[in-house]
Amino acid sequence: MDMQGKLARLKATGLRQDVVLLLLFCVMVLAFSLANPRFFSIRAMANILQDFSPVVLMAIGQTFVIASRGIDLSVGSVLGLAGVSMALVIRAANEAGLDPWLAISLGLAVAVGVGVVAGLINGILITYCRLVPFVATLATMGAAAGMSLVLTGGTQIAGAPKEVILLGNATYLGALTVPVIAVFVIIVVSWAFLSRARFGRWTYAIGSNPFAARGAGIDVERHLIKLYLLSGVLAALAGAFVYFRLGSGSPLSGRGGELNAIAATVIGGVSLLGGTGKLTGVVIGALITTAVLSGLILIGVQPNWQQIVVAALIALAVGIQGLGARGGR
Repeated sequence: MDMQGKLARLKATGLRQDVVLLLLFCVMVLAFSLANPRFFSIRAMANILQDFSPVVLMAIGQTFVIASRGIDLSVGSVLGLAGVSMALVIRAANEAGLDPWLAISLGLAVAVGVGVVAGLINGILITYCRLVPFVATLATMGAAAGMSLVLTGGTQIAGAPKEVILLGNATYLGALTVPVIAVFVIIVVSWAFLSRARFGRWTYAIGSNPFAARGAGIDVERHLIKLYLLSGVLAALAGAFVYFRLGSGSPLSGRGGELNAIAATVIGGVSLLGGTGKLTGVVIGALITTAVLSGLILIGVQPNWQQIVVAALIALAVGIQGLGARGGR
């Protein structure tokens, strides 16, 4: 009986979404490495981590939002607006002769402020103006994208001190940078909040049944505002990451970011119907989406196919979730 229990637990572990995704990721790495050995190099892994970091930051925010039965389409535009706002502030501070690290701190504070404002607008539109999340965040998406173009005139904002490039590109162990390490810290903290804290339990409760959650004493409106605020701040930090990596801010840097974030979240097993999902799966989902795109480039697939591949991954993941739901019923 004890042996049967162990086998049952082992089978249950093997069928977990995050375990299946991890195995899929390993198979994918093996396939791309056989097609092009450079894919398994330290340099390629460093590039994948650099691409992975902004995607996973947006996907973490998307995880909290989707688990509450919402969606945030504005994360890509908020990334771009936060990045150019940070670039403008740092350039102005640098030209004024301020200490480079003080200029970087001011720019980072402004970027986070952009995320706070965007998240509050989304939360208020959804909770108090009663707009559906799709419409509310779509409006914010357009406004943030337009503001990025207004502030920059459609051009990149350079003028960063050398400390920005040093901070964003100096590597440790051949693949890690300070911003990448910070991203892993954010992943761990977010995982703890979602899976081990009351904040996560309330998020799942609202996504499962908002009426029952309200009846249980949860301030649903206030909690939803916090979720969209979190999503906005994480998208802004993704914009700061891109700025540190490139040393300049571009109004187009977040274009399509919402698609990659949603892809990582859905592939990671978070249901679009709300109430379920694990952050471990989302992290692996973000790794899969970024590694697939890097692998396709290395084996010679045209970059124009990238968005098609991401869209296909989303459709496949949603289809598998639908089959699983019907099987469960």
